[in-house]
Amino acid sequence: MTEQLQPVLINGAWRDATRPSASFTASNPTTGENLSDTYPVSEVEDVEAALQASWEAAELLRSLPAETRAAFLERYAERIEQYREDLAEVAELETGLPAKGRYMNTEIPRTVNQLRRAARAVRERTWTRPTIDTQHNLRAMFGPLHGVVVVFGPNNFPFAFNGVAGGDFAAAIAAGNPVIAKAHPAHPTTSRLLAGHALQAAVQTGFPAAAVQMLYHLPNELGVQLVSDRRVAAIGFTGSRGGGLALKAAADKAGKPFYAEMSSVNPVFVLPGALKARAEGIADEFFTSCTVGTGQFCTNPGLVIMIDGPEAQAFMREATQRFEAAPAGVLLTREAPRQLERGVAHLTAAGARVVTGGKSIEPGFRFENTLLSVSGAAFLKAPEELQTELFGPTSLLVLARDEQELWRAAEVLEGNLTGTIYSGDGDEPLYAQVAPKVRRKVGRLLNDKMPTGVAVSSAMNHGGPYPATSHPGFTSVGLPAAITRFAALYSFDNVRDHRLPPELQDANLLGIWRLVDDEWTRDALRPAQGAAM
Repeated sequence: MTEQLQPVLINGAWRDATRPSASFTASNPTTGENLSDTYPVSEVEDVEAALQASWEAAELLRSLPAETRAAFLERYAERIEQYREDLAEVAELETGLPAKGRYMNTEIPRTVNQLRRAARAVRERTWTRPTIDTQHNLRAMFGPLHGVVVVFGPNNFPFAFNGVAGGDFAAAIAAGNPVIAKAHPAHPTTSRLLAGHALQAAVQTGFPAAAVQMLYHLPNELGVQLVSDRRVAAIGFTGSRGGGLALKAAADKAGKPFYAEMSSVNPVFVLPGALKARAEGIADEFFTSCTVGTGQFCTNPGLVIMIDGPEAQAFMREATQRFEAAPAGVLLTREAPRQLERGVAHLTAAGARVVTGGKSIEPGFRFENTLLSVSGAAFLKAPEELQTELFGPTSLLVLARDEQELWRAAEVLEGNLTGTIYSGDGDEPLYAQVAPKVRRKVGRLLNDKMPTGVAVSSAMNHGGPYPATSHPGFTSVGLPAAITRFAALYSFDNVRDHRLPPELQDANLLGIWRLVDDEWTRDALRPAQGAAM
């Protein structure tokens, strides 16, 4: 009996994968059982077909009005909202995370918000940064890339970071680029449903259907080939450091911008004044942040650094009680518990000790809530090994001997998405020493709050120095800034007014903000300002 595989989305149609090399099924993490639908591992024929269709769609997109992109993004958001219950139920089956508490109330609204904010950015056009120099008759703005954007979605956010619906997708489409989404094999049915709604939204708004395509899974070597292809203009990736670096090497060799979010331990410094005043409250916040989503957030506080003493020991006891009392949550993949066991073994080999937890448990994919500790001196001897990310409900407590050891720990930090400092009375001098060191190592610096909340805000930076991301100058959350990753800078020198994009024409009929002779204005250019044409 021939195995029935779910179709891939290529060139505006659902079609059988051509000569798939293998197949796979997702699992229910709560029970460990395989789900019913079977999906193809695509081979080069599918990749080539998707690339060519996207390449042709890129040409078409450049000729379409911006309003068509905005209408597509808004209609897609409406469809996700309309079918949110069905989407959430499927996502719960594939991830073990609650449909109502996680998806209906949090992640789906966030995803819809991202798409709508992207549509608003398309209409407002501030992301294009129109710039005019009347003296030299030079004009510049950001526009779409000349090619295809490939987006690799992660396992932990099946909506908000999905390759066919999340922030990278919204930013790439807003900039005017076609997207080939590589779904994550942990939630293929959720991705298939989303891609179907994207296709319907495209048809309903006149958006090129081939601008949104999706493949479920690829052999590793084909992923490398994909990001190296001449038709690919940029890549967005969220996932493991190992996978990200392999793809980045291929993209770098081919000269392709590669925007990767890979790993982060998100250090939290708790200074003595804060420990003395509110150790129990901070322990509550730490436990909640470390175990939300079973610790599978990229901003999970995986490293807590404080000066050892009675208050630090009290904090560790409070945290330990909370970790031990709470049931183990569900992890996203079958491999996740084994990866955590290997990670714990790696940390203990480097000098850490297990305070509580440290083992896989059943049923399904679970791992005990886990705390480890290490002295500041041991941390300074093996900082790289002891900053290994453990993607789950785990964290390492670093107990420094004194202030000097604490700020030396800040000096050896790797690049991270976030860094947090809790402070209280009398901590200002120490804060002044620690904060500049942390500031250089993180994308987002927080005071007196845990880092797991990532607001969809124009002021948000969800990025950071390597190895948190591959480029510290960009964010994957927050519009319009996120759009510029997938944009090219166009300059026009002495080009006649009627041949310019509308954003740069003298009349400014769009009424948008423009930087004219180093001053921001919405005014049209006065006749004397425009060069004779």
